[in-house]
Amino acid sequence: MAGGIGSRFWPLSKDNYPKQFLDILGTGKSFIRSTYERFSPIIPDENFIVVTNKAYKHLVLEHLPMLKPDQVLCEPARRNTAPCIAYAAYHIKSRCKEANIVVTPADHLVTNETEFQRIIRLGFGFLTQNPKALMTIGIKPSRPETGYGYIQVSNAECGMRKYEVFDEVNAECSGVVKVERFKEKPDYETAVKFVAEGNYFWNSGIFIWTLDGIMQAFRQFLPEMVDVFEKGKHNFGTPEEQDFINDHFVDCPNISIDYGVMEKSSNTFTIPADFGWSDIGTWGSLFTHARKDDNGNAIRGKVVAVDNRNTIINIEEGTEAVVQGLEDYLVAYRDHSLLVCRLKDEQQIKVWIEGLK
Repeated sequence: MAGGIGSRFWPLSKDNYPKQFLDILGTGKSFIRSTYERFSPIIPDENFIVVTNKAYKHLVLEHLPMLKPDQVLCEPARRNTAPCIAYAAYHIKSRCKEANIVVTPADHLVTNETEFQRIIRLGFGFLTQNPKALMTIGIKPSRPETGYGYIQVSNAECGMRKYEVFDEVNAECSGVVKVERFKEKPDYETAVKFVAEGNYFWNSGIFIWTLDGIMQAFRQFLPEMVDVFEKGKHNFGTPEEQDFINDHFVDCPNISIDYGVMEKSSNTFTIPADFGWSDIGTWGSLFTHARKDDNGNAIRGKVVAVDNRNTIINIEEGTEAVVQGLEDYLVAYRDHSLLVCRLKDEQQIKVWIEGLK
């Protein structure tokens, strides 16, 4: 899934060049390229599908030149993750009616790719025994985070409903666990409680299921969306596919896969994991993972920084800046746009940039 605009990362992420195509972490690779390389040892190139906004197709192919143009599906409008995933599922069905599918956002960070690949293989192994299961990857929380949704499982030890799929999987909570319920993003006090109880995991937004399993769930929980795609079921996999999508995709409800399907299903499972994950969805999450100087500043660009503490300064190449006397602030400049705000107020960025529009 690569169609978002990453507005919480303004001004680095903008409509014309959003977050998934940026090297925000300074690794030399964009998020979408890193995502591809994370999966490429276990997924052949011809089996990748990227769903994005039609305005970004050229960027996808620029960053992933090993893909063919017909592997990039173009949404004519943004309708959240459920229609995005349904579009991909109908396209995949035209190619392989018995597919296994892993769904991932294009803009996440994973630091332990070997463990990540083990977890994905574990999920596929579980599907061989439970083909109708809907699976998500749960991340062991390292802090009381209010920016993520949570997954509650049966107990802190994850032992009562644990399914070992491979013999080598024997660490605590390393198997597949039945989901009790999904929890929306909590306030800080609730997040502290979740972490203390030990049977709550961050919802990563990475899903594993069979084509048949997710299609059955769509028919059960989002029949009005299914009706939209069924009108053109014979168009998928043909030259008429894009024309049908252009005409009818806007008729889909604007709804997330979590709210539309996962929270309603009684057949959901999670794999509690710890592979150095972050969705890097905010400047604060970037600050957590960025390299810092002796004063706790994360600085990128040609900057003279004087007497700053715990501050992010991110200036685009070709620009110079002098920043003095800030503590717990964010300073970012790109493409003639400047942001200066307190780090603790970064959740307001989306609201503020509406004022510019």
